[in-house]
Amino acid sequence: MNERTNRSGEGNPVNTLIQEVTDRIAERSAVSRAAYLDRIRRDGEQARAKGPARAHLGCANLAHGFAGVTGEDKPALRAAAKPGVAIVTSYNDMLSAHQPYETYPPELKAAVRKAGGVAQVAGGVPAMCDGITQGRAGMELSLYSRDVIAMATAIALSHDMFDSTLLLGVCDKIVPGLFIGALHFGHLPAIFVPAGPMTSGLPNKVKARTRQLFAEGKVGRVELLDAEAKSYHSPGTCTFYGTANSNQALMEVMGLHLPGSTFVNPHTELRHALTEAAGRRAVEITAHGAEYTPIGELVNEKSIVNACVALLATGGSTNHTLHLVAMAAAAGIVLTWDDLAQLSRVVPSLTKIYPNGQADVNHFREAGGMQVLIGDLLDEGLLHADVLTVAGPGLDRYREAPELVDGELVWSPVTGGSSDLDVLRPVAKPFSADGGIHMVEGNLGRAVSKVSAVKPEHLVIEAPAKVFHDQLDLLKAFEAGELDGQDFVAVIRYQGPSANGMPELHKLTSPLAVLLDRGQRVAIVTDGRMSGASGKVPAAIHLSPEAADGGPIALVREGDVIRLDSAAGTLELLVPAEELARRAPEGRPLSDAQWVGTGRELFAAFRRMAGHAEQGAGIFGVSGAESPHHGPGLGFPAEAGSSHLETNAPVGARAAGLAR
Repeated sequence: MNERTNRSGEGNPVNTLIQEVTDRIAERSAVSRAAYLDRIRRDGEQARAKGPARAHLGCANLAHGFAGVTGEDKPALRAAAKPGVAIVTSYNDMLSAHQPYETYPPELKAAVRKAGGVAQVAGGVPAMCDGITQGRAGMELSLYSRDVIAMATAIALSHDMFDSTLLLGVCDKIVPGLFIGALHFGHLPAIFVPAGPMTSGLPNKVKARTRQLFAEGKVGRVELLDAEAKSYHSPGTCTFYGTANSNQALMEVMGLHLPGSTFVNPHTELRHALTEAAGRRAVEITAHGAEYTPIGELVNEKSIVNACVALLATGGSTNHTLHLVAMAAAAGIVLTWDDLAQLSRVVPSLTKIYPNGQADVNHFREAGGMQVLIGDLLDEGLLHADVLTVAGPGLDRYREAPELVDGELVWSPVTGGSSDLDVLRPVAKPFSADGGIHMVEGNLGRAVSKVSAVKPEHLVIEAPAKVFHDQLDLLKAFEAGELDGQDFVAVIRYQGPSANGMPELHKLTSPLAVLLDRGQRVAIVTDGRMSGASGKVPAAIHLSPEAADGGPIALVREGDVIRLDSAAGTLELLVPAEELARRAPEGRPLSDAQWVGTGRELFAAFRRMAGHAEQGAGIFGVSGAESPHHGPGLGFPAEAGSSHLETNAPVGARAAGLAR
């Protein structure tokens, strides 16, 4: 990079278990990864040999590509001598996180032009907000939107006009979708350009307390809305550490952001300078310069493991137990929940950011942020240092923080540790010895449990089941007082990707937290999601196989005793195996004819095609798995979602066989 020293660092030797997991992923992925790399390397060699991509379009094709352009970029596009940069944006002005992107295209075009390239907005991708759709029908489209975004990204890049890509996205499914789409054009370099978090508003502890008071009927809608508006108050990402900010942290540790750019607030001079720098860098790393850095080479087994380590060390969003599997698959890499479980044994919890603590991401940045976190993890051998990044070779570059000196953007090494040990700690003094996300399994299947925000005394619960087929039914039971004064495990089923899109059930957090505070022992077991914002209620989520695909959760009866031990990693239905074998499933997902409204009927095909949660809950297979040398059993979503749709047959044929 022009603004910084060009060097690549070497970290300490990598932790033995982390290296073992990395090697196992590489071995498991060998055929699909090799097939993927063969394809993108052929494309990369052609790009290097032939010059800018648009130069090889037919005259009519190229003329269409610059017909709408005005000013000095038009002759540059016509001449087809300068590298072309695609801008793929998730801008809209309804969502605070994406509103800052309104001004990015002209800023980026100017920066690209200055660096000797030419940029165009190649396309837009949808960006929905889980915060708005929580508890509503629209949430049932949320997870599916990730794959729609990937396809929209592919459409934007399919015009063969481009030599590099600038990806503008922040939240939830948007970043994973852009990531997956870009990897299917893996010979192109790609840089994610963040927008940054809003400044700190109402403290998260106050907001959460107001939500609980509302759930108890002690404050009204006016007070609740006032608290929410003071918390979510301006352009930028929400400041809690949910999926949006987990996305941003992972993009930095994977080397897809410029160093230190992740949590800089919108509309500041430093944010503007970093955006311009991203535009310039997108030109420098094309196949037509000296630092060619295609995203398909940058994203490899080591960078995927680095992302997993960062997720665990920061207690990040449980949504990434789905997304990282799907994101790795796009690069021909087979990541499993077993890998995450193994990594969690040696990766300590190093941050306390809401909902895992009271601080927000602005406080995290002030305490040292990503630079201190990455530096410490490198020093302790918990990250791979020898990776490619958009800033150049070596993750040691991400120890450096950006600043403006006399109006110029420079990066300087961060040599000190955390300035606030209540927010960010070193590996030597962690908040806990293992990662904030555990895998649990037993005769109900496998699930994810986020433990970083759960008190130790709540990690184990053994209680009767209360069974629901809709989160609204649980909310009604709470409001009617039917859940008062008793311990229970709430089982919410038919919420998986094949049933209804696997909506987040985050609205259940506040009422169940009320019961927890009253001294009741409560927990959640579900084949749905709880979101990165979920807090102190113990939960086993993403349960696989799901009820709609015959999972044992469909056999649970009201009053059955369930034992969830998130510390030991077990989830057991305490019912004899012979009794389970005699049971037929209860309930069923909505049929296509019933699953209508809010556009859901347009996504019926996604229900039929969705893979299991452990496979990333998506509709795409592993890139390269179509190779004739690829063995069976890996690479494609299993027969998910098709067994229950538009039939009257029982869906539990596999459930009895899985019960043990």
